[in-house]
Amino acid sequence: MPCRSGATPLSRRNKKRGRTRVGRVRWKGWLFAAPWVIGMSVFTLYPFCASVYYSFTDFSVIRQPIWIGAENYSEMAGDVRFWQVLKNTLTYAALSIPSGLLLSLSLALLMHSVRRGQWLYSVVFYLPMLVPPTAAAILWLWIFNADFGLLNAALQPFYDSANSFRMWMDPTLAARIGGDANLLWHPPAWFASETWALPALVVMAMWTTGQTAFIFLAKLRDVPQELYEAAEIDGASAWQKIRHVTLPSISPIIFFNLIMAIIGAFQIFAEPFLMSGGEGGPDFATTFMPQYIWDNAFRSLRMGYACAMSWILFLVIMVLTLLAFRMARRHVYYAGRN
Repeated sequence: MPCRSGATPLSRRNKKRGRTRVGRVRWKGWLFAAPWVIGMSVFTLYPFCASVYYSFTDFSVIRQPIWIGAENYSEMAGDVRFWQVLKNTLTYAALSIPSGLLLSLSLALLMHSVRRGQWLYSVVFYLPMLVPPTAAAILWLWIFNADFGLLNAALQPFYDSANSFRMWMDPTLAARIGGDANLLWHPPAWFASETWALPALVVMAMWTTGQTAFIFLAKLRDVPQELYEAAEIDGASAWQKIRHVTLPSISPIIFFNLIMAIIGAFQIFAEPFLMSGGEGGPDFATTFMPQYIWDNAFRSLRMGYACAMSWILFLVIMVLTLLAFRMARRHVYYAGRN
């Protein structure tokens, strides 16, 4: 007998069973997602929110935090070491980001143009990504060693030739060098030099550009071949095809890698920490923001001050990221979008 609402008892029973089944599926979904949600909340969301409060406190981890207002930020404004470390971080980012993107794009273009033996290039370029940071630090300490390092051994013949040319141009130089060997040009001392320690880390960062190169390579394979054929018909050179076809077509991936490079450059910690013995030397030349934050939090037990610096670092990354997004409006091309 039909109900007044027009639905039979059987249809209402089926709807109820359907709602029960959907609710059971949702419950199972939340159950499977619970480990990730709990981990994200406990280890990421809570520390993120708690650091805002701690940045306004005097907190040493071993005792209760004491509210001090904006004193941590006021102290930071007059902290000479903080500004030096921030300058080191900005300099490292300014050197490593463009050079890393340029090198990885060059490697991707090389792999894309090679028809035979591409697997060998892939293995060689990606292999450094599999080396743990500790092993990589030991390897590069040997490469940059001032006395018996591989890099200085390769550079020494060029310096010897330059010194010979100097002595040929100035015959009196040989007599003066006999009493003072410092007049000779020598390869840099790298990590023992305040001038060369930071550039050495930039060079070391280039070693792990293989992963970014593979991201570029994946996008290069999606560039329509018809565009290259049209460019060849118009008489475009190889550089013109790269500039007017390749770069616009892969600009979204360039933008993505730029954002990831900005975030990664401002979060570098393991390599300079390990290669300087945890001291960030010489004379704080390789001390970057993450290590300075770590030093204040766990060596000096000034967690409140470290949280304040963490938020300054977060704001720097956010501002640079927003600038990158603003520039992307004019320079990033998305196919199918006006």
